[in-house]
Amino acid sequence: MYDRILVPTDGSECADRAVAHALDIAAQYDAELRVLSVIDSRDVSHSAPAISAEQIEKTLRERAESIVADVADRAEEAGVQVVTAVEPGIPDDVVVDYAEENDCDLIVMGTHGRTGIQRYLLGSVTERTVRRSSVPVLTVRDDEEER
Repeated sequence: MYDRILVPTDGSECADRAVAHALDIAAQYDAELRVLSVIDSRDVSHSAPAISAEQIEKTLRERAESIVADVADRAEEAGVQVVTAVEPGIPDDVVVDYAEENDCDLIVMGTHGRTGIQRYLLGSVTERTVRRSSVPVLTVRDDEEER
């Protein structure tokens, strides 16, 4: 049923919970796990004037590469085939495009559980991905949502 599972991650605890679910599903279906971290282009463009955009992007890329490498190590320990990627752009755009371009069968991602005005103003990468994705999206709730 699942051959390629995409798990976008920003290294947060919530994303880590999604990674655990994705690893379990990939192991059950003998599926390849695609681990993606997105360098949000808005973070680079809104950098402080004293720091160059290139330095901000370099720092964000190094962090993203470290995050996907950690997940790759976990996947290898679990005997799951893994492919990693770090891409720049608007996170939900990149996730949806990556899933389509790489024939992913499932996206597994965390939700940070914003509510009220914060959700309305900021939106949610997960919510926008769910609305736009042509493949199923499994959302994993953050611990805070369970309280």
